[in-house]
Amino acid sequence: MFVDQVKIYVKGGDGGNGMVAFRREKYVPKGGPAGGDGGSGADVVFEVDEGLRTLMDFRYQRHFKAPRGEHGMSKNQHGKNAADMVVKVPPGTVVMDDDTKEVIADLTDHGQRAVIARGGRGGRGNSRFATPANPAPELSENGEPGLERYIVMELKLLADAGLVGFPSVGKSTLLSVVSAARPKIAAYHFTTIVPNLGVVETEDGRSFVMADLPGLIEGAHEGVGLGHQFLRHIERTRVIVHVIDMSGMEGRDPYDDYVTINKELKEYNLRLTERPQIIVANKMDMPDSEENLAKFKEKINGETPIFPISAITREGLKELLFAVADKVDETPEFPLEELEVEKGIHRVMYKHEDQPAEFAITRDSAGVFIVSGAKVEKLFKMTDFSREDSIRRFARQLRSMGVDDALRERGAEDGDIVRLLEYEFEFVE
Repeated sequence: MFVDQVKIYVKGGDGGNGMVAFRREKYVPKGGPAGGDGGSGADVVFEVDEGLRTLMDFRYQRHFKAPRGEHGMSKNQHGKNAADMVVKVPPGTVVMDDDTKEVIADLTDHGQRAVIARGGRGGRGNSRFATPANPAPELSENGEPGLERYIVMELKLLADAGLVGFPSVGKSTLLSVVSAARPKIAAYHFTTIVPNLGVVETEDGRSFVMADLPGLIEGAHEGVGLGHQFLRHIERTRVIVHVIDMSGMEGRDPYDDYVTINKELKEYNLRLTERPQIIVANKMDMPDSEENLAKFKEKINGETPIFPISAITREGLKELLFAVADKVDETPEFPLEELEVEKGIHRVMYKHEDQPAEFAITRDSAGVFIVSGAKVEKLFKMTDFSREDSIRRFARQLRSMGVDDALRERGAEDGDIVRLLEYEFEFVE
């Protein structure tokens, strides 16, 4: 089974907690604070392994949670940083954030790495909070929570040449006779449900990777048939080999097929029209094929090279493979993300992004005030509520952020209940 899209959950490791400790050594007067910082949590890192071909493994393991950092220790000893969690992925994997649909990483080369979820920093020990006014603080931080997100992984095959065309035009048969690939072939539509890859070698010693992709039909750009699964893979290919059934056995007109497929490619992604195309007039061993080819050439006006072949009798294959190899050699790769590099100058595009609000206040049907927001929740998780000093510090942080004033504006009075995450507090004037 070939798996080319999967949704998984990743979480960076939490930072280790800082420690509250004091030195009590002989001959060291007024020892002072000696609590160490926690170690950093592990990152979730994706690494390309060229030995992998599908995302099948992610069907069975959908949660990746990196280990947390070690807690701080006494004598100012820092906790150990956690080792990164390295997850192997096949070349051609595109990683997107499920909520924002932003591309996080486009992984193509063997050994290439990308951090998908960062681990949190370690919490500070009480040594960090010592001041002349408070030389012995009983105050430390919990570790910062690691980033957690749902991501969508898509596998886009890294083929040099992609066979496109309607179902049953002979794409799988062509791949099977020019390479060692053994795709499933049968006389019904959508025999090819998963992409097949084959390495093709020409007589002059050149080689390239050819993909037989699932058949394309009208409306594919809207997801009809195997549309999106097919079009996802053609994005990577450098040369499009357009296979057309010249015999007209299926009751379709070859030129209409040609126009329909190109329209689908254009509708899905305008950049697909930049790919060079080679037209393969297949099934030339059938009656009516010569006549249909002559009509086809008249309508197309010689815009694209046409190679008449018969995949069954192997007629015309040698010339076709030389032409495809030439096109692959002269066509650069098309990156998914456009990067402008000119004479060694890297241009960076800065995007304006609205800063998310630090907190938001809502009220439920029971009259409880609910405080939410990424920053305030992070501060809450990093507070050690077992120590009075830490609780006071958290209260000061909320006040400086304006949470107290915002609650008063919403009508909060002394004794009202305020909820943050699953914890409830009393509002005190």
